[in-house]
Order: sequence, then structure tokens, then C-alpha cells
Amino acid sequence: MTIPDIEEFEERAAIAQYDGGLSRSDAEDLAARAQGFPDADRYWEWLADYVIRRGLP
Repeated sequence: MTIPDIEEFEERAAIAQYDGGLSRSDAEDLAARAQGFPDADRYWEWLADYVIRRGLP
């Protein structure tokens, strides 16, 4: 799996929330699924694990 694109995630979630009328939670789940994750919780868990275990360049 490639490193998630945080900017894309945030932009997609914001659009889904404000233009689509979704709750923030549902909008983040939608944005996470667009990047191949089952939901936002798994997205953030993966990203946190990557930062802690592998480090960022």
C-alpha cells in the first residue's frame, strides 16, 4: 500500500461534508474508502503506525 495522501483525504472529506451534507465522521469514512481503507479509523491507525514505526522522510 502506498502512503495515504493527507491533503486529498482532507479535501475530499471537506467537500463531502459541506457540499454533500454528510456528517464529518461519514465524510472522513468516504475519504478513507477512496484511498483503499475500510473507514477513517483504519486510515488514521495506518498513518500513525507508519509515522511511529517507519518514520517520515
